[in-house]
Amino acid sequence: MKIDAPVTADLNRIAEEAQTLENLGYDGLRLAELNHDPFLPLTIAAEHTGTIELVTSVAVAFARNPMSMAQLAHDLNAFSHGRLVLGLGSQVKPHIERRFSMPWHKAAAQMREYLEAMMAIFDCWYDGKRLEYVGEYYQHTLMPSTFTPDNVDGPRPRLVLSATGPLMTKVAAELADGMLMHPFSSEKYMREVTLPAIQAGLDKRGVALQDFALDYAPMIATGETDEDITRAIEHIRGRIAFYGCTVAYKPVLDIHGWGDLQEELIRLNRAHETSAMSELITDEMVETIAITGSPVEVVDKMKARFGGVIHRTGFGGVNLSEETLGEMLSRLRE
Repeated sequence: MKIDAPVTADLNRIAEEAQTLENLGYDGLRLAELNHDPFLPLTIAAEHTGTIELVTSVAVAFARNPMSMAQLAHDLNAFSHGRLVLGLGSQVKPHIERRFSMPWHKAAAQMREYLEAMMAIFDCWYDGKRLEYVGEYYQHTLMPSTFTPDNVDGPRPRLVLSATGPLMTKVAAELADGMLMHPFSSEKYMREVTLPAIQAGLDKRGVALQDFALDYAPMIATGETDEDITRAIEHIRGRIAFYGCTVAYKPVLDIHGWGDLQEELIRLNRAHETSAMSELITDEMVETIAITGSPVEVVDKMKARFGGVIHRTGFGGVNLSEETLGEMLSRLRE
């Protein structure tokens, strides 16, 4: 199991932080596309590290076209000698249309074409095939040699897709190299909904589950002291309340019999009553969706719930010493 750590997007701090995390023994650096583009910080991280992998978790696919995403992915992957894991996600319709001013179609169908188009572009660059991708949403049929990358001796970028619902999970299993599961999940939902959907897609393309990189970094509440753990749990309670407002995540609530809670969470969210939202999240919900406890307890719970199932996980950004983080990494790998 590979273990990643979240990393800063601060261009002035990324080099030192990346070196520290690599020296601690992490396998990868995770950077989401939130208030900064993830590619430039990870490029700096690549320059100042030697083996640690670079994971976009996630980059917003529909904010770019497949060609521009392919160029970004190729350049960073080539520069880092094959260390990029390109995690892609769709985001949601209001952000794509109103924040990025980009088209939104049927998300799963659009993402299927997006991945197919990127693969066709890579086929052209790496294997010399004619670029001739024509879909409903994307068309790529022109690739003069002047615009073809010349540093294509290394491996292609690995493509993993963030998915929660059945349609996007199907796309990931049928096309991608792996799948990023949203942290708003649970062991029950993973085993009863996600894994069967993935297996069906992999069976269709003749790929074994062990050859498909399943990535799940759960929400974690831990600390060096009981007070630290308590504060972390309250923070997680707020995150669960926030995610619980999203209609796409309702199946996770439904499978545990909590689906009716979403309507009230949405109402309180619209009224900006965040404290009241958190109060609706019970201890049982926290323990089911997140992983809480001392560092040792957290690692043991992660291994018990997900050992032998997921191929990649992550933890970090918690108030722990480097020594404790190192011990957690070693224990998780035992």
